[in-house]
Amino acid sequence: MGRSTNSSAAMHPRFRAGRQGSLFEVLFLPQDRQPRGVVLHTPPFAEELNKSRRMIAQQARALAREGWAVLVPDCYGCGDSGGDFADGRWELWVDDLADGLSEVMDCYPGPVTLWGLRAGCLLAVDLAERLPFSLRGVILWQPVVNGQHFLTQFLRLRMASGMLNGEAAETTRALRERLEQGEPLEIAGYTLHPQLAAALNRARLQPPADSVLWLEVSGSSEEEGSGASLSPASQRIVQGWRSQEVRVEAQALPGEPFWATQEIGTAPALIEETTRWQVQHG
Repeated sequence: MGRSTNSSAAMHPRFRAGRQGSLFEVLFLPQDRQPRGVVLHTPPFAEELNKSRRMIAQQARALAREGWAVLVPDCYGCGDSGGDFADGRWELWVDDLADGLSEVMDCYPGPVTLWGLRAGCLLAVDLAERLPFSLRGVILWQPVVNGQHFLTQFLRLRMASGMLNGEAAETTRALRERLEQGEPLEIAGYTLHPQLAAALNRARLQPPADSVLWLEVSGSSEEEGSGASLSPASQRIVQGWRSQEVRVEAQALPGEPFWATQEIGTAPALIEETTRWQVQHG
């Protein structure tokens, strides 16, 4: 992999002022050396973030050890940042991510990579369109490609909860109508605001940079993951991007779907391949 001789990374948790309130973020830095560039993580949605924190931190440390400044933020209304999930707005999240990236770049100038996970890949796409400079590349972990479909899956969590509690069944169509009428919905412990739902519903994955790493996990072990391939939908998108002269490295790797497992899961192969790609393209 061409690993650097410096194998240490420092973690710096901090709060900063966001556009609507306090934001919590962790900056991972290589020790005793100037970062060669910046990696910004764009986080997943709702409970998927909590399930993924271990993997995100492990990857951030691995990249920092190789020489990058890695910023891992909690969006407003999420995690340890201010506000409640009901206060979250897509546009606000993108603006706050851009501000955080700009602040880190002021201290550590260099090429920038965005690294998204699940619905965070959609945030990365929106952010990439607004940046006034070209990205070094974008890393997509198990990307959500269609926000409308993802919203439907999220609404089904409310349907499932209602059925378990013996409540009258609600259809996703009925739930969407309530959102369109301006009614926030409580879903799996998260209050979804209609504006956030509408923005997620519109979001689609578009080529965010000239160089992309697209990784998915399949299987829970090396043996089960051997011979795995991307989903058919992902393969179609990757082929389409390549036809647009986007350099896409894409593969499925062994590992658990850590963003959705009951217990905290990991996918070490994902970290290894991501770090290899970042070092190779650095």
